[in-house]
Amino acid sequence: MRRLAIRDADVMRLAVQDEIQRSEEARYDHRLHGVLMLCNGMSCYEVAQVLGHSPRTVEGWVKRFEADGLAGLREQARPGRPSLLDEAVVAKVGRDLRKPPDALGYKQGLWDGKLLSHHLQARYGVALGVRQCQRLFGRLGFRRRKPRPVIAKADPSAQRAFKKTPSADPEGVR
Repeated sequence: MRRLAIRDADVMRLAVQDEIQRSEEARYDHRLHGVLMLCNGMSCYEVAQVLGHSPRTVEGWVKRFEADGLAGLREQARPGRPSLLDEAVVAKVGRDLRKPPDALGYKQGLWDGKLLSHHLQARYGVALGVRQCQRLFGRLGFRRRKPRPVIAKADPSAQRAFKKTPSADPEGVR
């Protein structure tokens, strides 16, 4: 039989590895294939090279498989620091963010990381840094908005004349 070759094999290898990482089921199947290769006589180093992992990762799969069978190859809970905010508080914060800050007694017109950090500390007794608050915005489905400054008592015709690009309509009114 003629040897087959995949065009752009290096790019395709990366694409397949990315696809495997996206799904728990695909990662499980990937580990099953690794164990199958080991059962067929390949070493951990060979399997690791073929599948794009470190030999230590493959050794971990073997230990889990020998200890727990097929269940040992399933996705496990990943350790990490527990969240300071439980889901009930996150839901309350989401409702707070849907109100303008001045409705909650703040002088600021828009929510930002600093204000949310202060709000969490004052209202819920939770100290989160500004960056974590910015991530919380994204988790709750908000996106960043930056207000455009408006100069008080500015002359609209002078502003239009100052712009680099003229307006599309002849009157210059938008």
